[in-house]
Amino acid sequence: MVGEVVAGRYELQELLGTGGMSSVYRAHDTLLERDVALKILHEHHHEDEEYLERFRREARAVAQLSHPNIVTVIDRGEADGRQFIVFEYVEGQTLKDVVDAGPLDVGRALEVTIAIARGLGFAHEHGIVHRDVKPQNVILNSDGEAKVTDFGIARSVDVEGVTESGTVLGTSNYIAPEQATGQAVDLRTDVYSLGVVLFELLTGEAPFTGESFVAVAMRHVHEPAPSVLDRRRDVPTRVAHAVDKALEKDPAHRFASMEDFAGELEACLTELDGGATESPTLVGPAVRVRRPRRPAARRTRVAPALIGGGALLLVAALVAAFVAREGDEPLPGSDDEPAAAVKLSGAGAFDPPPGDGREHDDRADDASDGNPATYWTTEEYRSFTKPGVGLVLEAESPAAVSRLTVTTDTPGFTAQIRSGDSPEQARAVSPARSLAGTTTFTLSSGPARYYVIWITNLGPNRAVHVNEVRAA
Repeated sequence: MVGEVVAGRYELQELLGTGGMSSVYRAHDTLLERDVALKILHEHHHEDEEYLERFRREARAVAQLSHPNIVTVIDRGEADGRQFIVFEYVEGQTLKDVVDAGPLDVGRALEVTIAIARGLGFAHEHGIVHRDVKPQNVILNSDGEAKVTDFGIARSVDVEGVTESGTVLGTSNYIAPEQATGQAVDLRTDVYSLGVVLFELLTGEAPFTGESFVAVAMRHVHEPAPSVLDRRRDVPTRVAHAVDKALEKDPAHRFASMEDFAGELEACLTELDGGATESPTLVGPAVRVRRPRRPAARRTRVAPALIGGGALLLVAALVAAFVAREGDEPLPGSDDEPAAAVKLSGAGAFDPPPGDGREHDDRADDASDGNPATYWTTEEYRSFTKPGVGLVLEAESPAAVSRLTVTTDTPGFTAQIRSGDSPEQARAVSPARSLAGTTTFTLSSGPARYYVIWITNLGPNRAVHVNEVRAA
């Protein structure tokens, strides 16, 4: 089609890209003497009313959005049976082209993500959820300014995340769990996808990959997202925390809005540029730390729901997970040899107000006894509304821990690691993680006497167990 003139006005000069729904050309507007981007719906979709309506909806949606970080719609129309949308022409490259060359500098990654968040936040204020946020849909102009484009599957915030025929839409590497399972979407769906984009900008790769759309989408649904710090250790802890929060499986645990996400990233950027760096501190009542006593014979506790033949399989799996080395790779910071193990003993529980100050303190040592069939447990909750509850681990003397691995038979809960000279003054030294059966936290801390596994959400559980902890 290059060389053709559309609607007697737009001369097609270069094919910029093509997808399953449409192709985009650089065109010259012969009336106003300027270059534009012309998006033309593929001919085989002309008889498909669903595609036609989606195409029209994109033009209507973006026409409302005049923002420096969103590509502007200039016109839409039909000529010779072809549906087209006219956009401003942005000379530059896609963000995908940029990140394919390697991870971005942390500061630059934050700047780009903040700009995208501002554009998407403006769309959200106008009732539009993008639903396909990815580096391919962000253009960096000649000044390096980010502009969001391709609102082709955007929807109003009160419309569910499936098409009328029930097909899930989106790109699997960046798709939010609720979108992948066909549930209702809202602005927090875009927060998740932008969190994936930031993860990729920082590490050079998306958190989940696979051989098919379904395989990757199901990893987003079921697997805890890896920590940025597992793949790039120079990323500040606060930045890693922000990514983890954006990638929470439950939308209720993510940033409530793009404004909140952008605000936190701006605070991270300020710290990176030399601003305040103080970490938040847990403040609570004094903790009664009980020194662990080792009974002569260990008793085995198995969750009531697991009693039966399946319990043996679970215990065997937990034992295997506990004794197995994770990948036989050197720990971060070591060229050849893994770091030496650090002995931590379960010493008690941390249950600040509105808690009652105790949480099965007598079972704390079961989390460090070398037997993954025994465990420390929280109380059973019908509704977990307090800020959190923690298991306190104690070193014999202040020790620097770089990695802490937690084994549990109640996966799905959210926790982070905090450390300090006392449990009451413990500070966050890891991002929050949604725990699988075995989860390794990468810590950024100096020597400390106490480490707290701080649990902030029980996930699908009424009570959660910490079967075993090992540190290095």
